[in-house]
Amino acid sequence: MPIGYFFGASCVRPIDNSVFLVGGRMYIPNSATIKDDSSSVYVFNSNISLWTNPYIIGFDYNFKMRNGIQPVIDNDGKIYTFGGTNYTGFNKSHVDYNDMSIFDTNSMAWSTLAITTNAPPPNFFYTATLISTGIIVYIGGHIYRSGITYEPASMYEIQTFNTKNYNWSTKNVSGASIGSREGHSAVLTQNGDIIIYGGALWNDTNTLATPYIAKLDTNTWMWSIPNLSQINSPQLCFHSAALYKDYMIIAFGQIPSMSSMTYSPLLNNIYILDIKSYTWVTSFNPNQSAPNHLNKDLFIGIGIGASIVLLGVFSVVVGFLLYKRKKQNQYQKFIPTPGTTDRINIMK
Repeated sequence: MPIGYFFGASCVRPIDNSVFLVGGRMYIPNSATIKDDSSSVYVFNSNISLWTNPYIIGFDYNFKMRNGIQPVIDNDGKIYTFGGTNYTGFNKSHVDYNDMSIFDTNSMAWSTLAITTNAPPPNFFYTATLISTGIIVYIGGHIYRSGITYEPASMYEIQTFNTKNYNWSTKNVSGASIGSREGHSAVLTQNGDIIIYGGALWNDTNTLATPYIAKLDTNTWMWSIPNLSQINSPQLCFHSAALYKDYMIIAFGQIPSMSSMTYSPLLNNIYILDIKSYTWVTSFNPNQSAPNHLNKDLFIGIGIGASIVLLGVFSVVVGFLLYKRKKQNQYQKFIPTPGTTDRINIMK
């Protein structure tokens, strides 16, 4: 990996499975020196294991070092990134943003939409989920209102962006009582529900958000709280999540109760939640007939989708690709899960 990387995000282009790193605090590898001369976009070609720093037409250099963001990519290869901050450390000046950047990965062209009167205030550490109607749903995070202070984003007035007409709107949400949060994850189910998991309070990352799992029905715009099994149940923030069939795979992150301003231990655990029964899975064998690219996309997603991405995390991707090359030998790859001596058996 050509850079050290922190608080950025990633997208997998459906056209060719290329991985796009977008934004984040970027550093010279193996140092604490900020690398501020990059375009804030790196591409990993997962077919030939090659990194590039592409030339982007019309790149907005105000986007450099943008972090606290969650981009999404549509089926046409356009990446949408809202808001964020260029904050890089304590006692350093920074700017908070509420612009919408659009990066066309086919033409390598960048555009930044003009800020409209109905655009939401700057937001950080939210989740962004693109649903089937072409609407991006932004959940949680914390916002900055000019002249006031920072405050948690409302879980009942959810901001949405329409990728078809480029308009912002607010969805009034009802249902169960869901606490505000940041550093959580979100996945979209096949029936259009958004499941959020984990996170911490925006002003106290030592305190877990409650409830730590919730489901938003994007047809009725109502919250509900699934009856989650407490057996082997992790309590995480700043982790990543991806959905594979009926399994929500959660990776890495931090334990809020163990976080502090001076030291935040990072985890390398992987957990799997069955979203039909809402129980934690301790052994897993994907359908042998599933297309190869589904498994490949999944491991790329959970390997780099976390809000915190450290130098070296791409060993997950590289290891998986090397494993794929050996599949003709019918080897098995095992991923141990916490809280059990069982293993996840992934055969491909």
